Amino acid sequence: MDNPQINPVYPRQQLARALSTALTHEDPEVRLLAENRVSAWNSVTAGMADGSLEIGSRTPVRDLPTWVTLEVAQGGFATGRPAAGGPLNPHEAELAARHGLPARRRAVFEHHLGESGLAELTTLLDSGDYELGHPEEAALLTVAWLLRAGDAPAALRLLKVLEPFTGTLCFTPRPLPGARAGAGTGSGVALAEHSVHRATVGQVADKLHARATHPRASVKARTQSEALTIWAPFSDRILSHWLATTDPGGRVDAHRPDGWAERSRGLLAEYARLAAEHTLCTKHRRPKENLAILLAALHEATGQEGSVPENDSGGVGGPGAPSDSETRRGSRRGPTPEPAEPVEPADPASTELSPRRRGLLQCSVDAMLRKRGRPGDRQHTAVRRVQAAQAARPTHDDLARLLCNRLNALPRHTGTTRMSELVLPVSLEEAAEHGLPVAWPFPEYLRATVLPAMSAPLAELIKAGVVPSAEVVAQVIPLLVARAEASAAPDQALTHLTAAHHRAFSQRRSLLLADLSAQVRSEELPWVRALAPHLSDRNRRREAARALLPRIGSTVLTAFPGTITPNPLVRQFAVLAHAADMDAPFVEELAADIFTGRLSPKFLRAARLAAERTRGGLYARYYGLDPEQLPSPAQGTDNPWTASGALARLCQRRAGDPSGGVAAAGMVIEQAQILTTHNLALLEDLGASPDQGWAVAAWDAYETVVGILDRLPRVEGRLGHVKNAAFAWRQCVYFLSRCSEEEQRAALDRMTDRIAYPRHTREILTPILAGLRQAVAGHSPVEEEGRVRLFLGWSNRRHWVLRALREAAPRG
Repeated sequence: MDNPQINPVYPRQQLARALSTALTHEDPEVRLLAENRVSAWNSVTAGMADGSLEIGSRTPVRDLPTWVTLEVAQGGFATGRPAAGGPLNPHEAELAARHGLPARRRAVFEHHLGESGLAELTTLLDSGDYELGHPEEAALLTVAWLLRAGDAPAALRLLKVLEPFTGTLCFTPRPLPGARAGAGTGSGVALAEHSVHRATVGQVADKLHARATHPRASVKARTQSEALTIWAPFSDRILSHWLATTDPGGRVDAHRPDGWAERSRGLLAEYARLAAEHTLCTKHRRPKENLAILLAALHEATGQEGSVPENDSGGVGGPGAPSDSETRRGSRRGPTPEPAEPVEPADPASTELSPRRRGLLQCSVDAMLRKRGRPGDRQHTAVRRVQAAQAARPTHDDLARLLCNRLNALPRHTGTTRMSELVLPVSLEEAAEHGLPVAWPFPEYLRATVLPAMSAPLAELIKAGVVPSAEVVAQVIPLLVARAEASAAPDQALTHLTAAHHRAFSQRRSLLLADLSAQVRSEELPWVRALAPHLSDRNRRREAARALLPRIGSTVLTAFPGTITPNPLVRQFAVLAHAADMDAPFVEELAADIFTGRLSPKFLRAARLAAERTRGGLYARYYGLDPEQLPSPAQGTDNPWTASGALARLCQRRAGDPSGGVAAAGMVIEQAQILTTHNLALLEDLGASPDQGWAVAAWDAYETVVGILDRLPRVEGRLGHVKNAAFAWRQCVYFLSRCSEEEQRAALDRMTDRIAYPRHTREILTPILAGLRQAVAGHSPVEEEGRVRLFLGWSNRRHWVLRALREAAPRG
């Protein structure tokens, strides 16, 4: 079957969004990232238009074989550029400069084939002080290892494959002192206990440093500090100066003590100096603020009208003064202009305030007294003491810099087991060195920023919130899978190379594939094929993989019972199963928008395994499964696609032979997920189970369902949330099917009590629970409008859950 035509609408929409962000976003860093996306999506749309890109193929770029890592945009669209291509990387440029080579990639490659270049590669192999940004960067290290192992023919064959691309692709590893400390390679079944981390210490330190040194990082804190340490005390002095003119009734400017005018001019001169030196806080320049009104009255009282012009509101301002909107934006338009120096009054005797000015002055003084009291009294002193303590607090960027210093003392290329020490309050020595208060704690957001560098067993990372989803599990377990893969290596150098390559390969982004094409597997890469005969200790790798797979499966079922296995995690499971020499048919979630109606043979194997696990049980009754309806394996004896085609037709019939494009395809795919249990039966068959038991896992999955439905009125894209709720419900039903009948009945009663509120959740789940009640009682649910419902996620009509949500909405 030919690949279907991939709709070009999505790439064009992404290009338009990236263009809009690149042109309009306020943050220059966000604009730069958007510009990169514009370039990528430009390449995608242009390649699809001129036919140079065949989206949906395993080789979407002409003249590039499957093993080349491609640059892939969101959604799996290849841009046409190799990820390991482009201009020289810094490590390549540094090597070329150090050896006096031309700044060309081919010259760098050829250098490594000489005596000194091979010696450098061998040194890297033995030290392990390198990292691989892309899988291609393992190629030259592989050549060096093969030559040292005496397998020159394999090395020459590999070089012949690489030769056409030596001018365009980077095959040079990246020197990285201390990298082996982060490799965590090991052996044996104990690998399942090894620690993992979500980010390295270096990555976290770089993120903190960027935040601490960002131009806007501490403006707010420093502005607040300036307001409290400079302008608050000055405001108190101006207020006290005016209070010296009050009579017993509190009338301001009732009399002026001797020397008052001279002190007034001194205060105005001090204001001019402070305003020129301290430009972050601009509140004192706002015409309607109390300090500005008191200052304007001083100017008028001393005959210095010209020093600060008035605007229409009668305050300090005018054409040259910043507007309220400008002061709210801070110093975006540059520093506040220095105020004019006070001038000597033309007529010292003309110091009487106008009635309007006097009224504004009286209102401001009264307001300040009501708010804080008189400067020096108990109320005012208490307020200022609290504000002084607030001003003395260290800023977040100061604390971020301290955390950076602590991180920089640790190995950069791995996680850390010293997380509790890392976030201890400020020590005595650090307080003296950095000018911070002793024992000051780090705010929660800074603690959360460094937490991804925590190195611990996967279950501990999940408990700490470092790994919040099954998708993130897929990001961190390549460290464990890499160790299992490397267990077959005969020496430490190849162990480290194999593990580093697996980590690099796991970061290779998946392509959007059509017609059941499979993603590239690591053994298709020429350097992996060259090393395969030398990975001799396969028993050790098999034991490590067989111990690790159920362990990770149990952790996922325990921590994320309401989430179907995401595709990146499915791929890692498949790698482990392959290493363990297991015929484990892990199935991916298929994309409905490019589904061609066909299922690969592994779906039938998964369905038959699931049928045996669920035969005669609650799951089979609820979804109406009959193992006898599944195609017989004999149908695929000569051609496994024959039997899998029969399975696809069964899914089509179970979905009601729907029509309607993507929605119809989604309905068929959902039936395939039901028949295969989307890997749940397979994980159980491999020995995985929830740590807290099946009943608790069923309840946790049900809580996920209820939580999603509770939020439905407040979210956008409601249909997507309905699908997620239906998938979580399927997990719940499977887990409940592993429980005893007594546990099932008790769980059903508890579920019914759980949905008393809100109304829309109750009205949606009541018919769903009625269907489950029939299945628990030993019958297949019989759908009845408004009373009994089978909860499925896909529909080619308006989903009944959305209709029920609208009907349950309160009438206005």
